Amino acid sequence: MPKEIERKFLVVSDGYKSSPHKYYKQGYLSVEPDKTVRVRVAGDMGFLTVKGRNNGISRTEYEYEIPAADANDMLDNLVKTGVIEKWRYVCVIDGKKWEVDEFLGDNAGLVVAEIELQSEDEPFTKPAWAGDEVSGDERYYNSSLSQNPYKNWR
Repeated sequence: MPKEIERKFLVVSDGYKSSPHKYYKQGYLSVEPDKTVRVRVAGDMGFLTVKGRNNGISRTEYEYEIPAADANDMLDNLVKTGVIEKWRYVCVIDGKKWEVDEFLGDNAGLVVAEIELQSEDEPFTKPAWAGDEVSGDERYYNSSLSQNPYKNWR
């Protein structure tokens, strides 16, 4: 069973900005606590992702590439909650990939970094631009941001 182990951090400076980045647009077909179903367009590629309930920083995840035209059609016609738009920067630090999401639209002003790990206790180097950890805070889940955007928090 595929598993995602991920830690999330708020970003406190723009030291990540020199890294390669790509525009993402995504929405949710299901946001139930036990399962989320996400459709995403990343650059010119489409993806459908099914995730199980979080257990700490781990959860089951299945991701499949789909035609970008299909993903865009789903975003336009099937997504019932808010669509998320963001720039995703990819940074490699000490051989580990960090993804930094700079949110747009209703989530503008929020910048979150995440690192996927092989085990929950895997050591890693936290970059200077990564601040407080928010791994367990459901408000920072993209599925939550689609329903309760960052602009409503402030």
